[in-house]
Amino acid sequence: MVSLEQVKQTIKAQIPDAQVLVKDLTGGGDHLEAIVVSRQFEGITRVKQHQLVYGALNAELKSEAIHALALKTFTPEAWSTVSK
Repeated sequence: MVSLEQVKQTIKAQIPDAQVLVKDLTGGGDHLEAIVVSRQFEGITRVKQHQLVYGALNAELKSEAIHALALKTFTPEAWSTVSK
């Protein structure tokens, strides 16, 4: 099992400007939801955005420390319209 803070820091290591919110969906620590906001997502598809985040968490996913990850990614502009 990996802590929510570890997940956040792992994502930020790969995407340094990211704002990251991680939630435990089941209380078991292995079914998570991450909301990631980054300028790196500008001009790339949602699939590519998700691939960047999944790439950052590759080791945790392969080891099944994270069994399931619900992912929402946003550019800062898109996040400003959603978060209001």
